[in-house]
Amino acid sequence: MSPRFIDWIWHVRGKLALAPGQSGDDAFDKLAPLFRQPGTSHERQNDTLTFRKKDQAAQDKMSVFDAGVLQIEESAGGSVLRYQLSSRILMFCFLAPLLFLGFAQLTMAINKFEKPSTAAAGKSGKASDASKKSAKTDTVVPMNPIDKALGAPAPEKPKKEDKGKDEKGKNPSPTAAYIFAAMFAVLYAIGRIFEDRLIKALFRKSLLGS
Repeated sequence: MSPRFIDWIWHVRGKLALAPGQSGDDAFDKLAPLFRQPGTSHERQNDTLTFRKKDQAAQDKMSVFDAGVLQIEESAGGSVLRYQLSSRILMFCFLAPLLFLGFAQLTMAINKFEKPSTAAAGKSGKASDASKKSAKTDTVVPMNPIDKALGAPAPEKPKKEDKGKDEKGKNPSPTAAYIFAAMFAVLYAIGRIFEDRLIKALFRKSLLGS
């Protein structure tokens, strides 16, 4: 499988036509302020600019991206800026739903595994023993005559609501995992589309700036 087939997940690629008569030096000079940010290192060689970011600040307009290459190419229609940027945040948002879906499937598998064992235990007579114990628990024990003479309150009979609390919610639910998977999937879809548009608009604004 070609790396290009899957690296679109965390890479953003695009191109912008330079203004008529605009040279590569002029274009990189106008883009230079974007790479003079804390945590950003860059180097330029001829018509290619390579940058990397580490511990970039949130105020950085390109903080979503960790590295990238910008290149000026000459074509029949004029000069073109091509760029390829990579983002670990986009990769994380893409992989997170898969991780949570895996948790959901694991939870469902555990629940299925526990059900047969519970049924087998019931057939062996454990269920009848449990019912006998619960019946004993439900029976109100008579008060000691001494306690009664001292005015101690009579013991209360266990409520049915309290009795059923332990029987409910024993098996974990995969619902939370599905919710988190959906949240990160939406975040990735929004981020992948908007970051592509935002970075193109940022480059265009910088190139057209005075």
